[in-house]
Parts: sequence; C-alpha cells; structure tokens
Amino acid sequence: MPNPERSTATTTPVLDGPQWRALLEARWQARLTELTELSLAYHAATEAIVDAWVDDAGQREARQLLRRALAARRKLEDVEEALGRLAAGRYGRCEQCDSAIPAGLLALIPETRYCPRCDAEPGGPW
Repeated sequence: MPNPERSTATTTPVLDGPQWRALLEARWQARLTELTELSLAYHAATEAIVDAWVDDAGQREARQLLRRALAARRKLEDVEEALGRLAAGRYGRCEQCDSAIPAGLLALIPETRYCPRCDAEPGGPW
C-alpha cells in the first residue's frame, strides 16, 4: 500500500504539466534579462576602451564582463534546450541513463539534464 506521507521531492513529477513550462519560462526570462544587462555593460566598457585611454583594470573589467555574458548565454541555451525537451516529452529524464530526475532537483534547477547518479560520475556525463 502506498505511503501517503511520502515526500513529493522523491516522487516522479508530472512532467508535461503547465507548472514545469511556467517554471522554465520564468527561468528563461531571468536568464535573458541577465544576458541583456551583461551585454550592455560589456559594450559600454569596450566603447570606453576605444574612446579613451583605459588602464589595465578597465580592460580586465571588459574581459570579465565578456566571460560573464558568454556564461549567461550558455545558461540561456540550457533553458531553451529544456523547453525543447518538455515539448518533445523527454523533460525530466536523464540524458545519460534515461532514469527519472527527482522533482526536487528539477524544481531547483529546472534545466538539469542528468540524474544525480550520472552527474556525480567521475568526469561527468559529458
């Protein structure tokens, strides 16, 4: 007989539900906002380098902004790919072993691709 007090964090989620789409879309919007802000800051920093003499600190700041913008773009792509998996009916399944990804993990990191076991393998699942 099923235990009604069992935590929902360990059960398999309903992965075609609108709550997952809403969560991913909110995450996508936040990532897009972050990328836009970083891109604007990077372009402002590079214009300052071109328009005037800028010391090494200014150049370092521009490089750091570029690295952060590239990382933000990768995070945005991860969310876009998760939305694609949701549309294809593969959301919430590990891309390595095809086991279910815990709902608690998906709630924290909705764009995750791997179950905890595969993600913890030495060298990662990639």
